[in-house]
Amino acid sequence: MIRIIKANGDEKKFLAEVEKRAGEVNAEVEKTVKAILEDVKTNGDKAVKEYTAKFDCPNAQYYRVPDEAIQDALTEANEKSPDFVNAMLNAVENITAFHTRQKREGFCVTEENGVIMGQRVRGLDKVGLYVPGGTAAYPSSVLMNAIPAKIAGVKEVIMVTPPLKDGTANKDILVAAALCGVDSIYLAGGAQAIAALAYGTEEIPRVSKIVGPGNIFVATAKKLVYGIVDIDMVAGPSEILVLADETANPKYLAADLMSQAEHDKLASAIMITTSMELAEKTQTEIERQSATLSRKGIINESLNNYGGIIVCDDMDYAVEIANKIAPEHLEAVVENPLEYVGKLDNVGSLFLGPYSPEPLGDYYAGPNHVLPTSGTARFFSPLGVDSFVKRLSYIYYTKDALIDAADDIILIAEREQLTAHANSIKVRTEG
Repeated sequence: MIRIIKANGDEKKFLAEVEKRAGEVNAEVEKTVKAILEDVKTNGDKAVKEYTAKFDCPNAQYYRVPDEAIQDALTEANEKSPDFVNAMLNAVENITAFHTRQKREGFCVTEENGVIMGQRVRGLDKVGLYVPGGTAAYPSSVLMNAIPAKIAGVKEVIMVTPPLKDGTANKDILVAAALCGVDSIYLAGGAQAIAALAYGTEEIPRVSKIVGPGNIFVATAKKLVYGIVDIDMVAGPSEILVLADETANPKYLAADLMSQAEHDKLASAIMITTSMELAEKTQTEIERQSATLSRKGIINESLNNYGGIIVCDDMDYAVEIANKIAPEHLEAVVENPLEYVGKLDNVGSLFLGPYSPEPLGDYYAGPNHVLPTSGTARFFSPLGVDSFVKRLSYIYYTKDALIDAADDIILIAEREQLTAHANSIKVRTEG
C-alpha cells in the first residue's frame, strides 16, 4: 500500500530513499558491458550476431530488416488493425506539429566595416535509435525519437531493435518506423547494439548520437560510449509527481500514480497535497483499481517501496518540494492549474488540470516523452529538435577591421602569456 506521510520532517527521509534508488552503480553490469563493447569494437558484426544468438534469438531471420518486411508489416496493419494505424498517424501529426515549432534558423550579421559573422544550424549526419523489443516494445518511442530527428534534418536514422523469439522484428515497431521515415533497421539489441552504433561495424554505420530507452545493460553501454558519440541522456527509473488540492478527483489521481508505477519496480509515484481526506481517498482508490490491472504485482512493489502521499500545510511548500524533486512527469491537478506554469520550474513535462493525464503525453499530445529523470530536470531538457542539431559559427574580417581590433587582441593574448597567439595578429598588422 502507498504510504501517507505528513510534511513534518518525515517527508525528507522518504525523498532521500527515493533519490537513492537511481544512484547505485552495478559494478558487475559495468564489467560485463565493457567486455561486450570491446568485443564488438574488435570483431564487429560477428560479435554482434553472436551476442544476439546468445541473449535474444539463435535463429534471427535477418540482420538488416529488408524494406519489403517493413512494408509488409505496414500493409498487414492497415488490413488487420486500421484503427491502430490511424491512431499512430494522428500521433505522428501531433508530434510533428509540436516539434516543427522548435526548429531554429541560423543567422548572419554584416557590420559596416565589412565584418561578417554568423551561425549555421544543421542536422547531424547519422543518428542511432535504440528500441526495446519483445514484451517491452514501445512503438510510441520510435515516433518520439525519429520525428524530431527528421525535422532537425538528420540525414540518416538507423534503428536497432532485438529480434523476437521467432527471429523476426516486432511488427508494431516496424509500423512506427515506416510511418516516421526511419532509414534502416537492424535486428540487434543490448549493449552489443549500442557498441555497433558507437564504433561502427562492416554493416552498421557509425553514428554521431544514440537515443532511445533500454534496460540496465543498454543504459550502462550508452553511458560508457558517451564522448565517442553523443547520447540523449542516462535515464533512470520512471517517475511521476502529482500536485493536488481538495478539488481533485481521487479516482483520477490513483489511476495516474499507477500509470507510472507499472513501468518498473524501481519507478516512483509521489503525490503532494494539502488535503488529508484526499490522501486517504486516493490510497483507497489505488487498492480498488490495482486489483484489476495486469501489472498489479509491479505496481504494488513500486508503490510499497517508492510511492508516497505527502500531506502539506500549504500549497507553497508543496510547490517547493516539487521543484526540489524535479520529477520526470508532474501533474498539477488543482483548481487553477494554469497559475502553476510559472511556479513549477524543475520538471520534464508538466500536465495541467484533471483532463491532462500523463499517458496523454506518452502517446499523443505532441510534446516529447523522452524526459530527464532522477532530478536532472533541474538542468536537462526533454528530447527535441535541438537534440539532433549542431551549431557552427563563422567569422570573416577585412584587413582594416583586423587592424582596428589588433591592439585589444594582442593585449589579451599577452596577458595570458600566449605569445604565439599575439604573434598571429602581429604578423598581419605590423609594417
